[in-house]
Amino acid sequence: MLLLLGILVVVAIGGLVEIAPLFVVAGTIEKVEGMRPYAPLELAGRDIYIREGCYGCHSQMIRAIRDEVERYGHYSLAAESMFDHPFQWGSKRTGPDLARVGGKFSDEWHVAHMTNPRSVVPESIMPGYPFLAQTAVDASGIADKMRALRMVGVPYTDDMIANAAADVSRQINPDAKGAAEFLKRYPKAQQRPFSGNTTDASELDAMIAYLQVLGTLVDFAKYDESGPNLR
Repeated sequence: MLLLLGILVVVAIGGLVEIAPLFVVAGTIEKVEGMRPYAPLELAGRDIYIREGCYGCHSQMIRAIRDEVERYGHYSLAAESMFDHPFQWGSKRTGPDLARVGGKFSDEWHVAHMTNPRSVVPESIMPGYPFLAQTAVDASGIADKMRALRMVGVPYTDDMIANAAADVSRQINPDAKGAAEFLKRYPKAQQRPFSGNTTDASELDAMIAYLQVLGTLVDFAKYDESGPNLR
């Protein structure tokens, strides 16, 4: 009985130490400058990424150890996943980590890689996804997805939701009506025909838009001084 009492006391103290701070801190994730919700086309690309099981071979979390940052880039910040439901951290790396893949390769490279991976990476075992280029993005349900995400804390505004379907086309066509307003809603959004087509957004456009935004929203130079000096 004495041992049982001691266990209960230790567990109670440990629980208080772990849980109590969560009720007094303003937030458990440090906010960083530059983070924003995904634009509609990027959000569609993320859904395709999950649908096709890309997370099974690619992680999106760079650990704060030297070999990780030397290979992939700056270690991941918790705030980078604050709008991800679910997050794509993962631990399986049949393929490389994708947390910093944005801007690493050209759109043309991504088109070739998604169509026939071995055309650009001969040793790749990744399957091809040529059908993405032949499938149009279904923009009709994106506004509903954004509303659902807003319910769990993603700060989509009424304006963002109202323009969701139109913003899909605006991201692939910089000359579209309302393209300037799109960039105001989604700072640092990359606005161009990712697969070369400015009329109809394909699932390939969405996938490339999502990959090209990963790791591009935060200025990591600001965090080298305050965080682990691993670079």
